[in-house]
Amino acid sequence: MSPPHGKIVVRNLYKLFGSHPRQAMQRLNEGWDKQRLNRESGVIVGVNDVSFEVAEGEIFVLMGLSGSGKSTLIRLVNRLIEPTSGQVLIDGRDVSSMNRRELIELRRREMSMVFQSFALMPTRNVLDNAAFGLEVAGVGRAARERRATEVLEQVGLQGFATKRVDELSGGMQQRVGLARALAVDPSLIIMDEAFSALDPLIRREMQEILLGLQREHRRTVLFVSHDIEEALRIGSRIAIMEGGRMVQVGTPEELVAAPADDYVRHFFSTVDTSRFLVADQLKADSVPVYVHNGRAPEGCQVRRDLEAQDKHYAFVVDEQRSFRGSISLEKLALLTADDRPLSLEQSLLKPVAPVAPNLPLSDVIDRLISNEGPIPVVDDDGRYTGAITKGRLLSRLQGAQP
Repeated sequence: MSPPHGKIVVRNLYKLFGSHPRQAMQRLNEGWDKQRLNRESGVIVGVNDVSFEVAEGEIFVLMGLSGSGKSTLIRLVNRLIEPTSGQVLIDGRDVSSMNRRELIELRRREMSMVFQSFALMPTRNVLDNAAFGLEVAGVGRAARERRATEVLEQVGLQGFATKRVDELSGGMQQRVGLARALAVDPSLIIMDEAFSALDPLIRREMQEILLGLQREHRRTVLFVSHDIEEALRIGSRIAIMEGGRMVQVGTPEELVAAPADDYVRHFFSTVDTSRFLVADQLKADSVPVYVHNGRAPEGCQVRRDLEAQDKHYAFVVDEQRSFRGSISLEKLALLTADDRPLSLEQSLLKPVAPVAPNLPLSDVIDRLISNEGPIPVVDDDGRYTGAITKGRLLSRLQGAQP
């Protein structure tokens, strides 16, 4: 078995509710679906053979319809419920093998949870609610109040420390809940539909707060949501669950570009997915490419090729596919009007800065507006992989397939 690499590593995790779960798990592996299993044995499938990893510092979003298993899964991660089978590793430590003392220490020092219900204590003020986790951990009053004051400022609640929580709006109460989670300075935060009870404007505000905190502190966040807009907005990667299984995991761009099935595609049916396109999805082999292999391409031949192909630009790369520059048919026509041989050396080429494959659509549009011709795309090693033209961009935005 290979060693774990992620902050969270989940391997072949099962949770079945009912009698004889091990026998029921065997039937699942023999091909029974969860409906048949429930009908014939009364067993309910919560999580069915789920494996994934969450990298340190990423926001990993779990999505799925009601009953898909996402809330059960996070309760297995922090061992609020016991798995039927499988492993959950946090920082390489097997959560299922921890004794009670180790588990309590993990939850107090390394892991915090934020719920949809704010779960605040109405008899305490904002400061005491934010400091509660530190109080449980045995931190002295002065130290815990100092730390709670810091995190209240981070979530925009400076000046509200002495207010009772029942005097606050729902959005402010959820800020208190987030501050309480942050106060113990956890490396992992689990958020279960944390913003779903808030109205849309406050919800977006809380998403901004979370993203701002993430840019500064880079904690690992396991976030459960049923809102695809929210998932696309905050998620480094998104996992789609159905019937206890993890159907697909990927970045927002990967899920938009290649949904695994109709179930995954359904989540994007009401979303304008074009804004999640990146340069690598917009490129094509639409510009003729010539190689400078110690000898520059011959200008007259390039001009004739472009005229024959009805193309207006050519790119030049070196033998390693590094981009050297661009030249237009218009310029070639001027340079080769008398048909005398012409070597397309570097000085005759227009320098065009290549773009990375993950450049967002909005930045691609800016580059196309400011650049006269097509834009070259290079991979992570600087090798030319394709071109983005205005026509190609328009066709993709109109829904044409790659």
